[in-house]
This record gives sequence, C-alpha cells and structure tokens, in this order.
Amino acid sequence: MRQLIAMIAAFTLLPSSVGLAADLEELLEESRTASYSAEQLIACDTPDGSRDALIQLQQRSGEVRYYGKSDSTAEVWTGYGNWVIESDGSVKESTELDEDEAQTAIGERYELGPSASTLYLGRRADRYRLIDGDIARAELVIDRATGVLLSVVTFDDSGSVYCERNFVSFNPTEPSWNAVEGSAESGHLVRSDDSDLPEELAGFMRLDVYVDDAGLDFAYYSDGFFSFAVFESEIDIVLDDAVTSEVGGHVYQRAFSPGQVTYTWPVRTGGMALIGDLPPDMHADVLDDLPTPYDAGFFRRLWRSLFG
Repeated sequence: MRQLIAMIAAFTLLPSSVGLAADLEELLEESRTASYSAEQLIACDTPDGSRDALIQLQQRSGEVRYYGKSDSTAEVWTGYGNWVIESDGSVKESTELDEDEAQTAIGERYELGPSASTLYLGRRADRYRLIDGDIARAELVIDRATGVLLSVVTFDDSGSVYCERNFVSFNPTEPSWNAVEGSAESGHLVRSDDSDLPEELAGFMRLDVYVDDAGLDFAYYSDGFFSFAVFESEIDIVLDDAVTSEVGGHVYQRAFSPGQVTYTWPVRTGGMALIGDLPPDMHADVLDDLPTPYDAGFFRRLWRSLFG
C-alpha cells in the first residue's frame, strides 16, 4: 500500500507535445533533443491556494531528470513519452511511450498563434500562444538558439493564469550524470492491451495502458498538450493532506502540488486516482467520464435503516 501511494504521489507529467501544429512540433523536437541544465520555478494559483516550487532539471539525449531540494524524497524524471521514478539510487518504475502511436492517436485540437520576438534570461527567444477555439490555453517561450522551451504559462477558460513554469537559470551545455542503477531490472510495469478505461475522455485520447503485478493499472491520456494518468487499484487510494472536493455531485479527495492535481476516490472494485496538469475548468468533464465514487457507507446505513 505504501509503495503504491508513494508512486502515485511522486508521479510527474510533462505537457505532451504530440498532435500540435507541425511547425511547433518541429520546434519541440529540438527541445526534446537539446542538452542543458536549468532551474525552474513552478507557481500555480489553484482553488486550494498557491502551490510553488523551485526545482533543478537536466536534460540529455531526450531524458530529463528532476531534482528537488530534499535528499529524502524520490526523484522523478520524464521526457516526452518516458518516465522514471528513482529512490535510494535505484529505479522503482520506468516506461517509455510509443511516440508513433501517440502521433496517430491525437488530432490537432490546438492552433498555434503567430510568433513574437522576445528576450528571456538575456537570450533571443520566440513567444507563441496556443489557442483552443476562442480560448488561449498557453503561452510558450522557446529559446531561438537551442530550441529549448524556457517558459510555459497555462490559462483556465476565463483567461486567468493557472500555472507558470519559468526557467530562472539556464545553461545550454550537456550535463554529466551516471547511469541509473537498476534500470535493466526495472519492469514492474508493462504495457497492456487490455483495459476497461475508455479510449477517449472529454477530448483526451488514451495513448498507453500499463499494469504491474501488485494490482495497479494505469492509462496515459493526452489532448496534444495537457495530459493525465488514470490509476486503477484493488485497494482504496488515500493521500495525505488531501481536501474533500465535490465535483458533479460526487465527493473526491483532491490534492494540488506545483504543476499538477491529484484526485482519488473509492470504487466498487477498489480505488482510482487521476493525476494531471489540467487547468481546473477541465477537471469536471474528465471525471464525469470515469467511474463515479462508491459510498459503501451509504448502503450500510440504508440496510440498517430498513432491517435494523
């Protein structure tokens, strides 16, 4: 149980790049293959208050490593289709998303606005707006020399800023790091072709499904920019420091962290969780397409009221 909760609490997603306009996809391909070190400030204005963090990240050969300020926490890194969770110097879970499958699974939901020249950290860069219909969903700043994504600001449907992910320092040289111990033995999670989760959720396409030998299944969804994972477990999933949230007339446990939100709820067969970078206005539509929370206590109370 503790390992499952730790994994879900530590899981981190980057905004997916698949399915965007071709010119942005070309730019983001440069960002995926660039090598650099940076500090990134993540600041989000959530319904439960502000959430912010200063993290260090390094990228090399398409792999991104994240480092927090505490040596006692698990390290999580991900890079456009793969993610790894490491603790105590060894890999706990890892996988890699098939980019070709992702490309065919997602249509073009977003339009890319015209670029505007700007300076960021004293470097020449280009600023873009990502448009969903008549709603601006994100503003991106891409370094002109390296193609690295220096800043991402996401908006809710009212135009208010939800999250900002800004580099506060940037070193465009290749970092040096050691190979991760245990990567050859990691394999608790494997791809699965069998899932009861829908292939589409509120405009998000299911790109991959994974399963482990401890009763945990999860699926990865994206709409071309935002993304989330849905977990199914044989046991109820309880998060520390969560608040009770009513969505669509149903009660969930919710926890915001810098850059992402986690919902957990009980179902008849155990528990479920959703983790993603979605702006708050998208939460209800996605949750509405998933199994609703199950209140076993209600049926116990009903039985007692009828039969004593």
